[in-house]
Amino acid sequence: MIVNKIVSRISFRGSKFLVKNNRFVRFNSSNTKDIVLQKYRDKLNEKANALGLKDVDDLKEKLKDDIEKKKKEFSAIDPLKELEEYERRQALEISKNDDKTIKVRSPIDKNKPQAPYKVLDSFVDVEKLKDLPLKELEFIWRARFQNIERTMVAVLNNLQFASMYANAFKNPSFILPLAKNEDGYEMHFVQWSFIGPKTTHCMLTTVAEYKLHKEYAKPHTTLMFHQELSNSKDVVLMNGQVEEESSLTMDEAQLLVLNVQRFYGGIASAKGNEKKLALLRDFTSGNADFNMEELIAEAASID
Repeated sequence: MIVNKIVSRISFRGSKFLVKNNRFVRFNSSNTKDIVLQKYRDKLNEKANALGLKDVDDLKEKLKDDIEKKKKEFSAIDPLKELEEYERRQALEISKNDDKTIKVRSPIDKNKPQAPYKVLDSFVDVEKLKDLPLKELEFIWRARFQNIERTMVAVLNNLQFASMYANAFKNPSFILPLAKNEDGYEMHFVQWSFIGPKTTHCMLTTVAEYKLHKEYAKPHTTLMFHQELSNSKDVVLMNGQVEEESSLTMDEAQLLVLNVQRFYGGIASAKGNEKKLALLRDFTSGNADFNMEELIAEAASID
């Protein structure tokens, strides 16, 4: 499987990587994150100049309405704001934590009885929700998890979920990079599970844990998509949980989930999605030309 090749040695198209403390570190750069961030800011400045604006702040002001619209499409996530907040909070988190190595957890106990998976009725009364306007339904769904720590929530329409579901069905596993200061990138394994007629799970764990424990690796983040109201309300409800014992911060988890949306939620004909979908297909097929640099660049891009 391609993930086993990737975690042991990386050398793609002239750029070499090694695995150090289960993180990918590029030989020819002392600070890869700064390079990616500079590239990100350069693209924003180019976009601002092309529109006749002075700087990034003017660009954000001009695109404020578009950004707000995008935020409502998937759990109110604003890619620009999320990346800025991530940089700030990550710096604070690292300053509080001297141990930057990945903490590999013990595997799932294969002898432990498996609990039945949760459906939408496990969280809310579906029959009562059916009679509510969409705005009230969304309010109740978000309020249901408001006081629960390390949770995420989103409301998708059928078109948004259909695109994600189709790409996930064709490409049920993938890897995503997570920047870790000057130490390089920590790789995370994405795995989809279609466990019921109205329930779909997306699970994320570190590649280090997956490599060690395979199917018994514990996910640090689990996203549950509930389709019970898709026909009657044109809505799919999502809730996610980040495990307490995981060393992952909520900012890091949200950044990974944002990239799950960006890689799996794309439509092939839409501008900016071609490279992401091509990377999904290359990983699924085990293509030897799967390009780690392109993956990192696409994960850090704003398209």
